[in-house]
Amino acid sequence: MTVFTEETRERARQIIARYPADRSRSALLPLLHLVQSEEGYVSPAGVEFCAEVLGLNKAQVGAVATFYTMYKRKPTGDYLVSVCTNTMCNVLGGQEVYDTLSEHLGVGHDETTGDGKITLEHAECLAACDYGPVMTVNYDFFDNVDPQAALGVVEELRAGGRPMPTRGARLCTLKEMAVQLAGFADEREGAVADGGPGEPSLRGLRLAEQAGISVPGFDPNTPIRSKAEADQAAAQAKAAQAAGVAANPPATDRKPAGDEAGAQQRNLKEAEAQK
Repeated sequence: MTVFTEETRERARQIIARYPADRSRSALLPLLHLVQSEEGYVSPAGVEFCAEVLGLNKAQVGAVATFYTMYKRKPTGDYLVSVCTNTMCNVLGGQEVYDTLSEHLGVGHDETTGDGKITLEHAECLAACDYGPVMTVNYDFFDNVDPQAALGVVEELRAGGRPMPTRGARLCTLKEMAVQLAGFADEREGAVADGGPGEPSLRGLRLAEQAGISVPGFDPNTPIRSKAEADQAAAQAKAAQAAGVAANPPATDRKPAGDEAGAQQRNLKEAEAQK
């Protein structure tokens, strides 16, 4: 049985502390990512760990872990290569990309290469139809791929490189990605400084600019607030909401005057007399 590190246990405590005491089981999803970040998959030991720290039974944890495909139930490679073979990407050549990778790597769906580097999988939809065919490596996008481009990516991965995704931050291993999915920042220097949105994603913005359409009062130069500023704004909004509730007490269950039983009976009798 895996004995999870003290760092993992400390992170588990931090995750649980994000939720109200009587809602601690809401921490299960990030906790499953956390144990996956240490083992590379959600093992029976990982299920037991999550159950232990949340006061659940293993069946409850296992039911969640088997429901979501992002939780792997067997050892997975350093790089999870997912190729979209759903309708749009398939029409554009997604199946050919998958078949080429499968033959080249010698693995099928949800199988891992002998060197433990790459796990290949079909993906039903990667929500990037405007960039199809697409594949992801540990959930980072490689857009408009063809068989040769896909082969180039996996060969660079097997050689120890980390090719730059088309969009998003720098590539990381599945375990590193799982830490982020558990809610912890990517501490690598410059990790989120690269990449950017693709032109198809910006198309709506471009059209709005051309047509002079914008949200009232929108300032594109408004800086992103710090966590402290966001927390302060949330507290102020909560206080304002509480004040509004106090000034406008909620309606009671008392029936309105027009709904009295006597009036109802009279209306029924009049309606019956008119038949």
